[in-house]
Amino acid sequence: MLEIQRKLTNQFYAILALPATAMGFALSVQISALSWILSTQYGLDIKDVGLVWAAGPIAGILGQVIVGIISDKVWFWDGRRRPFILIGGVLSALMLLALPNIGVITDALGIDGILGVAITIALVLDLAINVSFNPTRSIIADVTPEGRPRTKGYTWMQTVSGSFGVLAYAIGAVFGNFALIYFGVFLVLAFSLIPPFFVKEPRTLAEEDPADLTPSAAGGSAQQAAEEHHKSDGSSAEEIIRIIYPLWGFAGYSVYALATRLGVPAVPYYIMEIVFGVATLLLITKALLTKEEGHSREVGGLIGFQKVLAAHSFTWIGVQTMFIYLYAYVDFSFPEITDLQLGRIVSLSFLFLNLVGALLPAFVLEPYAAKIGRVKTHMISIAVMAFGYLGVLFLGVNAVMIYIMMAVVGVGWAATISLPFAIMSQKIPKAKMGLYMGLFNLSVVLPQLVASLGVGEAINNAADKSITLWICAITVGISALAWSMVKEPVDRDTN
Repeated sequence: MLEIQRKLTNQFYAILALPATAMGFALSVQISALSWILSTQYGLDIKDVGLVWAAGPIAGILGQVIVGIISDKVWFWDGRRRPFILIGGVLSALMLLALPNIGVITDALGIDGILGVAITIALVLDLAINVSFNPTRSIIADVTPEGRPRTKGYTWMQTVSGSFGVLAYAIGAVFGNFALIYFGVFLVLAFSLIPPFFVKEPRTLAEEDPADLTPSAAGGSAQQAAEEHHKSDGSSAEEIIRIIYPLWGFAGYSVYALATRLGVPAVPYYIMEIVFGVATLLLITKALLTKEEGHSREVGGLIGFQKVLAAHSFTWIGVQTMFIYLYAYVDFSFPEITDLQLGRIVSLSFLFLNLVGALLPAFVLEPYAAKIGRVKTHMISIAVMAFGYLGVLFLGVNAVMIYIMMAVVGVGWAATISLPFAIMSQKIPKAKMGLYMGLFNLSVVLPQLVASLGVGEAINNAADKSITLWICAITVGISALAWSMVKEPVDRDTN
């Protein structure tokens, strides 16, 4: 073990953040370039762009959960997370290289139309990113103690990753998206293949301390507590489905919406949208109103984890809607601009978003969270994000004002990809970090599918594309309200 790891120095936190930075950079390239390439270079309409983006969340559902479960239990190449980081990094770089060559690949395969090839490339790219994203985040929890060091690990992750995200959008804005893609290929390879060899992973992940499995304050025996622990171990498919019950509505609608896009007749009058919408609100309300107290620590932690799933999910409807369809809103609001200007405005908007997202986590959010708590800090940040979306809608009369308001949105973005990992990782057993990190990712990818399919259809059919920002603001506002009902996690290492 290197001395910087033993002492948990800032240099170690920076190195630890680089693999996640590689995947974040690949995602930034995808966000900046994919919609632009598909719409301006190949002429796909909004709903087809949404269908291509839907491939990513589908890959995430499979990739993160499966890789999480496997990486908890295996050990090869001197690590449990390292092998998946290396494999995912190589695959991500290859798929980035394929993005600007979709037309070439389509012609070489002799295929009519590029939609199928674009979906395949997006699917493999997102699968590769997800293969690595889970281990890059799980390894931070593996090598840091709970409490402020854990929070510091995730806020440093976002600060380093966000800084390179700023670089990504700067390259896209100044040199164009094609230059960004080719630069991304080299950066992803370097940051995913080298840093993992400077981090020593623990050979064994400690199980939950049996002393934590205490009877509840409301009564109960140690045996009952142990039975609760056994029932909530998440080892079976049935148990996994039960654990993620706050997301059932999102999952059901995603299956329905995907089926309709593939040709199954849709139920008229938006009946299914209403049914799944009501089901989602009821399930999420149930999760948020369930008390963590009165259970063993692990069962209480599981309830807390389900609350995090519920609160985090609505954030990602707003975030994914922004990432995919901001270009449509800008194009609608400024019809006189060229395709090149459109790409530059969107790239600069995401640059300012990520600039704030890079600066805040380690230097503002982490010390602020140490004073008032991670959950409250995150809730406030998400509320600011909702107001930022409204600012884009009502004040974004020119490109400069859009950039300013996207910087406000960046406050919530800074929190979204740093604090929830610190919060959820302290509510679950450390020995199952990969599994729960994968399940946590479902609160990202299932709402992303809703945004890619349902929201995309709504925006495509709407004459006024300002509906894009209304959806962002309302869903993120709901998320902020939900986070107000999540309990601050206890630092178990200090009890």
